[in-house]
Amino acid sequence: MGLISFIKEAGAYLFGAGAGNAIAATQAKPVTTDILKQQVDVLGIPVKDLKVDFADPVATVGGTVKSNSDKEKIALAIGNTPGVEKVDDKLAVESAGGGAPAAPAATLYTVQKGDTLSAIAKAQYGDANKYPAIFEANKPMLKDPNKIYPGQVLRIPPKS
Repeated sequence: MGLISFIKEAGAYLFGAGAGNAIAATQAKPVTTDILKQQVDVLGIPVKDLKVDFADPVATVGGTVKSNSDKEKIALAIGNTPGVEKVDDKLAVESAGGGAPAAPAATLYTVQKGDTLSAIAKAQYGDANKYPAIFEANKPMLKDPNKIYPGQVLRIPPKS
């Protein structure tokens, strides 16, 4: 993925205040490597040799994961942290055994004011009823399909 841009002032409250609440950077806890590692730990995605660094405003993440989906979720969890403006994604994906093709990468979408998952699904897939695919692709970062916020970056899985 390389370098991914985010809105530095956007981001979910850290430590349980709930996704969907954008906060100003001045109200956010200062970003530290430990906070970013906690964001990855909360996902429950195994990462071999996880390395996270933060040099304001860029977070760099490295290590090895099992799938493109895991790679994208980790980069988004870090990038959707208040105070992070860019993520330098250096995560590697383990090669699939037996020559199986890797799953295609998802599209990244930045939520705009007034967006809903249904509206995003309609724009991306031509069918508002496909919003559960977007919701599932962003779990566990999203816990409620009705709680997204402007500036949040979401994974949009390829059309099936």
